[in-house]
Amino acid sequence: QVQLVESGGGSVQAGGSLRLSCAAFGSVYTSSRSCMAWFRQAPGKEREGVAAIAGDGTTIYAYSVKGRFTISKDNGKTILYLQMNSLKPEDTAMYYCAIDFSYDGRCPRGTDFRYWGQGTQVTVSA
Repeated sequence: QVQLVESGGGSVQAGGSLRLSCAAFGSVYTSSRSCMAWFRQAPGKEREGVAAIAGDGTTIYAYSVKGRFTISKDNGKTILYLQMNSLKPEDTAMYYCAIDFSYDGRCPRGTDFRYWGQGTQVTVSA
């Protein structure tokens, strides 16, 4: 069993920055076999992928955040980060951390991750 605990959310003005963290606890496989990702869900909208980092370090970003957000991880402590710069009101959402495991650390499709955090709220005002 794996538990994910997010932190770092809050309220900022447009153009500001926030850094989200997600710590993984429990039966966590080695980093090379883990895909970790950030998703977000705004009220009335479907959950969408924001960024992911595969076991080999490959990163993927949603087009809407590319160039503004950076995903990274601390392999030694199994902590995932999301540095969010130049925030926009449309970035307002609940942000969720997710993790999945496979022999080669590839990321699953869409939201098909086995473990999820409880979420942390990000609110960006105009």
